[in-house]
Amino acid sequence: MAQPTQSLHTPSPTSFTSTVPYHKGGSILSESGAMNIEKALGEGKLLDMVSVVRETLETASSVPVSIAVTGDSGNGMSTFINALRKIGHNEEDSAPTGVVRTTQIPTCYSFSDIPNVELWDLPGTGAATQSLETYLEEMQFSKYDLFIIIASEQFSMNLVKLVKSIQGQGKRFYIVWTKLDRDLSTRVLSEEQLLRNIRENIRETLHKEGVCEPIIFLVSSFNPFLHDFPELRKSLHRDISNIGYRGHLENLTHTCEKVINGKVTTLQGQIGSKSFQDILGIQNANDLGEFLNAYHRLFGVDDDSLQEVAQSMGKPREEYKAIMKSQDLHTALAWDWALSWMNCNAASYLYSVLSYIPILGTTGIHYLKWWSQGHLLEIVAEDTKTILKKILADAII
Repeated sequence: MAQPTQSLHTPSPTSFTSTVPYHKGGSILSESGAMNIEKALGEGKLLDMVSVVRETLETASSVPVSIAVTGDSGNGMSTFINALRKIGHNEEDSAPTGVVRTTQIPTCYSFSDIPNVELWDLPGTGAATQSLETYLEEMQFSKYDLFIIIASEQFSMNLVKLVKSIQGQGKRFYIVWTKLDRDLSTRVLSEEQLLRNIRENIRETLHKEGVCEPIIFLVSSFNPFLHDFPELRKSLHRDISNIGYRGHLENLTHTCEKVINGKVTTLQGQIGSKSFQDILGIQNANDLGEFLNAYHRLFGVDDDSLQEVAQSMGKPREEYKAIMKSQDLHTALAWDWALSWMNCNAASYLYSVLSYIPILGTTGIHYLKWWSQGHLLEIVAEDTKTILKKILADAII
């Protein structure tokens, strides 16, 4: 094992084997990104992690988000796509529309409202004689990030199966009821009652099949500024942003946690040794407060480091400090009953008794101190993870 160096802000007083996943492309962290994370967390430099987060978000913003528009043939998917894109049917690059099936193969369109979005017009589920399973496979459903399921007149069992399949993939979906203008023109009920009935019928149909609280929009493709169309656009903007960042941030969070866990494992192997205490600058091995301050510096969550992070993020330091269970020794003991007991009068009495027992007593005292120091280390490590999650959240606001 490599010999520890003499600084708390160099790679931790140990070396640990990297278990960080990386992949060239996609939402998996790149090799250089993984190395930057290992270096920043290994050296306890959270400010460097802020740079890594920003670089990751910049990369995420350039990754296309794929939206599939699907449904039964004849429900007006292509007409809806043109309305969503705010272009007329006769304009260049518009989706072809007509009274007969017009979309034969998946066709990709740009979405000028939001960059890096691929809007896919899929052939309707009734466009061929294949089963729904074959349709899902041929349309390569797994490659899309979000689905817009178009319905009108009735919510067919084909669409119910489509929704269940998408939900089974863990993907987000909207149900968009089009041709609302025709429904309103032939209504016998009030407009309010008609809209309520359509929503309730869709919900009841899906609820029977185990689909709860679907997101439903009632629109007319010929009036793209009325009814639920404006709210649909807002939801798309919000969800596209979340989808673009989600995979990258999940991988970033997972990678950070693996690096921190590896660092904790290695440090715990050195707790109790004189060299470890010397590197941490511990003067009194019985003083947990000294260990706490040293652990804060090791992980970059000491006051000075948090101040640098807070300034970089445009936040007050107190916002980061407040979410820590190890703000100081008093707070750490208040949060953790086991650690608190190990530092109460009863524990002191136990130490005193053990000191009179040859060999076994010394071993017992050593173990209790080792446990306390190691447990405090784990608390600081969890605080570091919590602060990193806040940095990620603050970065996308």
